[in-house]
Amino acid sequence: MRLLHTSDWHLGRSFHRVSLLDAQAAFLDHLLATVREHAVDAVLVAGDVYDRAVPPLAAVELFDTALHRLADAGVPTVMISGNHDSARRLGVASGLIRRAGIHLRTDPAGIGTPVLLPDPPHGDVACYGLPYLEPALARDPLGAAATTHRAVLAAAMDRVRADLAGRPAGTRSVVLAHAFVAGGEASDSERDITVGGVAAVPAEVFDGVDYVALGHLHGAQALTDRVRYSGSPLAYSFSEWRHRKTTWLVDLAPDGGVTAERIDCPVPRPLARLRGRLDDLLADPALARHEDAWVEATLTDPARPADPMARLAERFPHTLSLVFDPERTEGDGGPPSYALRLRGRTDQQIAEDFVAHVRGGAAPDAHERAALHGAFADVRADASVREREVDG
Repeated sequence: MRLLHTSDWHLGRSFHRVSLLDAQAAFLDHLLATVREHAVDAVLVAGDVYDRAVPPLAAVELFDTALHRLADAGVPTVMISGNHDSARRLGVASGLIRRAGIHLRTDPAGIGTPVLLPDPPHGDVACYGLPYLEPALARDPLGAAATTHRAVLAAAMDRVRADLAGRPAGTRSVVLAHAFVAGGEASDSERDITVGGVAAVPAEVFDGVDYVALGHLHGAQALTDRVRYSGSPLAYSFSEWRHRKTTWLVDLAPDGGVTAERIDCPVPRPLARLRGRLDDLLADPALARHEDAWVEATLTDPARPADPMARLAERFPHTLSLVFDPERTEGDGGPPSYALRLRGRTDQQIAEDFVAHVRGGAAPDAHERAALHGAFADVRADASVREREVDG
């Protein structure tokens, strides 16, 4: 049986205020093309279909279109809810949608009931959907031993193994789960799920099944031959700039053996992280390859340059993020305490120090010092007038 494993679509998400809806639609076009080109038998979507619990209408419409296209393709699809999704909302009409071959698994109560994927003459493949399990909410329904991610996933897998034990010998099994499994490499764009206990669970929790299709981490990775993250189809933070965005094309052999290859997703625009002084970034010919990329620039100029974003945009028109990290001279010690820095200093000196701080060390010039002096004089004069009015 051939499976296409994907996850973390995050429909409706933007990238530094740039809409990704067209790029997400292009990915779904690619998904359907991959299904046809590679004769996929079933599609697995391991959670975070949407980016938030109440997604924008355009994202809902895109998802609706994807469901219709998957149903028209006649390929069974199994989806679970992730920590970004509202399980109740995503699961609306799941019973009706199931008739079209789309299986939405969002309710922990159904964990032990698999979707049976026919694979003649080798027998059915039992596909179990484990939606994201918030420990505080899932502990009691699952009878977990503790309010932790490990405990609730262990309880869920006990139900999976119990059902599998009652099926014909040699029945192959697949589990979809949305979790942070130990050994996985995270990025900046995954929402923290440590609330409710330590987030990471060991891969051994999933022992006893042939393939585990994971969602949550945005980088494609194989923790073992049988336990894999597909990663997100698009980059959702600059921390993913080195990611190769793919889906997993998984072949499940009649004896349960697993082979997998990565299918590249379309890239709307490459990412680049640049670092250096502004003038160097603008002049370096080696950076020409990044001129069409979405850019995060970290400027190391000792003093903050004038109009840095506008100047960067002249060469890198798709600059989206600007960070300042001024160079420090060798031997700089740590800053003194706040109280020590203020001790014995006048308001004027404190203000001048603040200006120098926000400009990366460039102290105010004579004109700026005069403007500060005048401002403080005006404040003191105004305070004196108010005091006389009160005394009078």
